[in-house]
Amino acid sequence: MNSYLENLRLEVKEYYNILNKGGIPEFLVPYIETKEMQKLEGISVSCGTIYSKIFDYKWYSTLEHSIGVALIIWNFTKDKKQTLSGLFHDIATPVFKHTIDFMNEDYETQESTEELTSKIIGESKEIMSLLTKDGIKLEEVVDYHIYPIADNDTPMLSSDRLEYTLSNGLGATAKLWDLKEVKEIYEDIEVQKNEKGIEELGFKTKEIAEKFVHNMSKLSSMYIQNKVKISMQFLADTIKKMLNRKLITEENLYTLTEKEMIEKIENCKYDNISKCFDLWKNATGIKESNAEVERKILS
Repeated sequence: MNSYLENLRLEVKEYYNILNKGGIPEFLVPYIETKEMQKLEGISVSCGTIYSKIFDYKWYSTLEHSIGVALIIWNFTKDKKQTLSGLFHDIATPVFKHTIDFMNEDYETQESTEELTSKIIGESKEIMSLLTKDGIKLEEVVDYHIYPIADNDTPMLSSDRLEYTLSNGLGATAKLWDLKEVKEIYEDIEVQKNEKGIEELGFKTKEIAEKFVHNMSKLSSMYIQNKVKISMQFLADTIKKMLNRKLITEENLYTLTEKEMIEKIENCKYDNISKCFDLWKNATGIKESNAEVERKILS
């Protein structure tokens, strides 16, 4: 097992063992080790908001989320193709995650970067070699939307939605449950057929389903708080301005880690970009008004 997996935080290891008894199956390890997947370790699931004191979030990487999604799919399907589609579903994630969807004005579906998934996987000699070895075609793993256990539309429950709800509730965004409660919730889930005859993750007991939905609704409210939307728009505007000034490239969004991108922002000498970022980074809250407020630009 590689050093990344060996050095996983204990809580993450215990969490993964809940999602799939025995943790990460051996066939997944070489895929996780690829540079395209490892790059996701430098991208937080928080869409960049974790870098401001406004938020009291805990680090949870997009790679950790992707592995979690893959483990859920494997646990319920034992299907390599579906599992790999879940592992790869965020492989095209740029720095600050859905903030770039804000920049692309894709506020609702937040899927504007997903079209690069096929390109990134297809151009990876390492991943393509592994797929060939496993007898899997590119088109069978590049779109996890085709597998309803992996992804589906709300209000249905998918592996992707289940994973980020569980991990965010474990402390990445809010402390709503502990590992014992996660285990109780997870063990109550099974694959069912919905009213359309399509496979879907569902609960065995109403009480646990209600407990899950109750906390899920708390998280959903947090995702749309004004401080979240303002912060994501601020980061989107910052990135767009730097792109327009040719201070960064589109490629940088998909090749740099967030730490590397923040270094570029903080060293930027144009248009008060670094000053504004420093103000946001050290802010502890936002002020809201029902009336239009005067915009002030740093000089």
